[in-house]
Amino acid sequence: MTNPPIVYALITLIIALIGGLLPVLSKIKENPERLKVLTGIAAGIIIASAMMVVIPEGYELATSDEHDLHGDEDKIAGSIALVLLEVDDGDINASQAIEEIETLVGGHEGHGDEESHEEESHEDESSDEPLSKSVLHVIEEVEDGDINATTGLEEIKALITGNSHEEVDEHGSEIDGWFLGGAILAGFVLMLVLEGSGIGHAVHEEHHDHDEEHGHDHVHHSDNGWLMVLGLTLHSATDGLAIGAAAASGSVAITATVAMAVLIHKGPAAFSLGIFSMHERDTRNKSILDVTVFSLATPIMMIIAFYALTGLDTQTIGLTMLFSAGTFLYVATVDTLPDIHNPVTGRKAMLNVITGALILVILLVGADATGLIEHGH
Repeated sequence: MTNPPIVYALITLIIALIGGLLPVLSKIKENPERLKVLTGIAAGIIIASAMMVVIPEGYELATSDEHDLHGDEDKIAGSIALVLLEVDDGDINASQAIEEIETLVGGHEGHGDEESHEEESHEDESSDEPLSKSVLHVIEEVEDGDINATTGLEEIKALITGNSHEEVDEHGSEIDGWFLGGAILAGFVLMLVLEGSGIGHAVHEEHHDHDEEHGHDHVHHSDNGWLMVLGLTLHSATDGLAIGAAAASGSVAITATVAMAVLIHKGPAAFSLGIFSMHERDTRNKSILDVTVFSLATPIMMIIAFYALTGLDTQTIGLTMLFSAGTFLYVATVDTLPDIHNPVTGRKAMLNVITGALILVILLVGADATGLIEHGH
């Protein structure tokens, strides 16, 4: 089983707590310009991560389903078919063919104690078991003298023929393209609806709201404390969902890339939260609680998503990653839009985002060149 992303969960928690509590517990003052630069670079990394990692990997997983996972079974079926052709051509006899096929499917290593006492027919077993295990059942019967080698070959031939039909069915059940795009759209729209309802990630705009050059007044947020905490929790949880889904896919390289993008974004986000909470809360303890809830949401969701998705079909994991990509795109673009739309800060904000995207591109190219990125699943 793939290992849970415990290390990433701990690192995320520490970074969020440090970033969020700095403005609350220390005398460190807000530096709007520096925060804008960090937010812009982090947004660029998040966008590049969604476009170059999360979406491609999510698409590959969502469209592969179990077909790609059965690649080894397909190779075994092809090799068995060649052995059967040798029998048909008279090059080997049935007994020799059984021995060759047994070697192809793993010999006696695949024989389990439970297999010798099952009452179900081979037709029932083959629908629930991998091809190699079903073939081993037939070979066992030949070795036990229940059927002769010729009959065993006929049953094996039926098994590999049925396997090829199942592959055709799998191709027919591939997920529609609009559903893949819909998963991305769902993540984006969810964040849009949450923010439009007053429980989104407007916390990131706090440093914009106090900048006079933006030409607008401070935004008065909702006085409902639970509503703000809910919004912060949901926003932070989507980051954890992305990392948990990547970890459930079994790819260490992809998990590391997604986690890196989240971690780089988490620092400025948490710092903004600390400043936001200081403006909106009337006591320091309430601000500490806000930061703590925000910090815990990502690692908790990360672990929950990992255990919930591990073992599920690859389509579900892929669609979850695509959904997370939609939330990434919303968060990253909304973080930077206020500055980009401003004629005074637009060019600097644009360069910050591009810089962040280039940083991730360089890291991905370097990781690929050194063989750290796995291709395929």
